[in-house]
Amino acid sequence: MVKYWELAKSQMKVDSAYTAWYWAETCSAILRLLITYYFWLAVYENNDSIKGIGFQSMLTYIVVAMIIEQYVSGVGDGLARQIKDGSIVLELLKPYHMLNKMIALDIGSKISSFFRATLPIIAIAFLFLSLSFPTNIVIYLYFIISFALGVLIGAQIDLMIGIVAFWTVNVWGVRVLREAIIKFFSGALIPLSLFPNWFQDVSQFLPFQAMVYIPTAIFTGQIHDTNQIISSIGLQIFWLISMYALLRFLWSIAIRKITIFGG
Repeated sequence: MVKYWELAKSQMKVDSAYTAWYWAETCSAILRLLITYYFWLAVYENNDSIKGIGFQSMLTYIVVAMIIEQYVSGVGDGLARQIKDGSIVLELLKPYHMLNKMIALDIGSKISSFFRATLPIIAIAFLFLSLSFPTNIVIYLYFIISFALGVLIGAQIDLMIGIVAFWTVNVWGVRVLREAIIKFFSGALIPLSLFPNWFQDVSQFLPFQAMVYIPTAIFTGQIHDTNQIISSIGLQIFWLISMYALLRFLWSIAIRKITIFGG
C-alpha cells in the first residue's frame, strides 16, 4: 500500500507543478457553477416546483451531482494512452500491478482536483447559493461512504474503456458514448425521478446510478430512510464487486495481446 500512496503523492506534485492549469480548472469550476445556477433559476422562474422538487432542493441536487461527476472518470485516459504508445510494456515489468498503479495515480489526481475545483464550488455554494445541507451528522457519514463507492465504481468502468484500446485504433468515440450514457443514467444531468418510469426501471439494472445518483440522493434527502440508505449502499457494493471482477477478467484477456520484440 505504501508504494501506491507514494504514486498518488507523485501525481499530486505533478498536478500542482502547472500553475496555469491549476487556476484554469478553478475558474472553469466556478464558471460551470454559475451557468448551472442561472440555468435552473430561469427554469424555475414561473414554477414553484417540478414534480414536487423545489428550486433550492433541485439546485442542491445539481450542484452535488456536478461535484461527484468530476470524480467518476479520468483514469482510463492514461491507460489507453500507454497502450497506444507502447509504454505499457515497460509498466508491466515494474513491481506493481498496472491497474492498481493507475487507480493510485487517479486518486492523487482527484485529491488535487478537490482543492482546485471542489473547494471553490463548495465555498461559493455555501456562501451565496443557499443550498440545503443535511442537519443529521450521520447523513454525512453515509454520503462519504456512498461517494467513495461511486468513485471506485466509476474508476472500474473507466479502466474498462481504457482497455478497449487493445482492440481499437482510438477509444475517443467509446469515451464520448460513455459520457453521454453516464450523463443520463447516473442522474448527473437531472434527477432520475424526473425521467419516465420506464427509464427509471432500466436504470435500476445498470451500474451508472450507483456512481452519482445514490450518493447525491442520500445527501439531498431523496433517499432518507435508514433502511433505504443501507440497501442503496449495499447495491453500490454489489456493483463495485461486479465491475472489479469484470475489469480483472477483461485485463487478463487483454494482456495476452501484448507482443514484445527485442530485448
